Amino acid sequence: MRAADAIKRELNALGQKREPLFFVINFDLSDYYISTLDKLDKEIKFEIDLSTNDKTRCKKALNYRYIPISKKRYREAFDQIQTEIKSGNSYLVNLTFPSKLEINYTLEEIYRCSDAKFKLLFKDKFVCFSPERFVQIKANRIYTHPMKGTIDAKIKNAKEKILANQKEMAEHVMVVDLLRNDLSIVAKKVRVDKFRYIEKIKAGERELLQVSSKISGDLEEGWQDRLGEIITALLPAGSITGTPKKRTTRIIKEVEGYERGFYSGIFGVFDGESLDSAVMIRFIENIDGNLYYKSGGGITVDSDMEAEYNEMCEKIYVPLF
Repeated sequence: MRAADAIKRELNALGQKREPLFFVINFDLSDYYISTLDKLDKEIKFEIDLSTNDKTRCKKALNYRYIPISKKRYREAFDQIQTEIKSGNSYLVNLTFPSKLEINYTLEEIYRCSDAKFKLLFKDKFVCFSPERFVQIKANRIYTHPMKGTIDAKIKNAKEKILANQKEMAEHVMVVDLLRNDLSIVAKKVRVDKFRYIEKIKAGERELLQVSSKISGDLEEGWQDRLGEIITALLPAGSITGTPKKRTTRIIKEVEGYERGFYSGIFGVFDGESLDSAVMIRFIENIDGNLYYKSGGGITVDSDMEAEYNEMCEKIYVPLF
């Protein structure tokens, strides 16, 4: 049985029982972890839609350095993507790479001390401190909030500049259209409730402005019975893949040349009636005793290679208190 089929079957079965559960699914649905909350592995810790944090618990000074891939390697991948786009095989490709990370915090300390809306510590394998929700389902309505477009809040007129940037606008429109179409697979009366609004995100010592939109749709009564069908139909997450999704996923695997694994997958919790979940970005992974920070950004026909490389590097941060 393919992993995607197993994910669908297990989530459907637990959803039909209204059994509270936790799940983690990797980027291409080839690996996953699903557990009822009462049997959750003690080495797995998570916090969903965190609104308050204990800001007194992290006092150690943070020191870290990272080693990104070379610009030469990035340019090779960037040029390949531009060729694919100009050939009509994609309109938007989310290009990512791992950067080796040296940091004086353990994965557990990063989890405990990071200031993020969605947090996950998965054993000694990886930690995620994500600002991006995947989908939320409550009262028979499904919501998603794609995030595309980032700028340093310290830049003069930052809000006006990011909203007026034509490349960022085009990228955001494509992602919103993709996510609207995705929700239409599982829901009815899908609509964009709020288009391109600004959220503030802490990025280490910096503050970023992030452009988001809100999309929603109606689910039929008893949607819990097909929980697995809903989740797998929406994967991989459009905001960290591109469009059209199937062909773009193929391009990503050919161009990136490494396994994303759980990075850019999703994790979430189902309480028996409602569901909330997050996209696993802002992600540090332990690979054979070495830490790697995986990051990237969306590439369109109007993208500038230097700017995209810098964005990949700028997203390497740990938002501690």
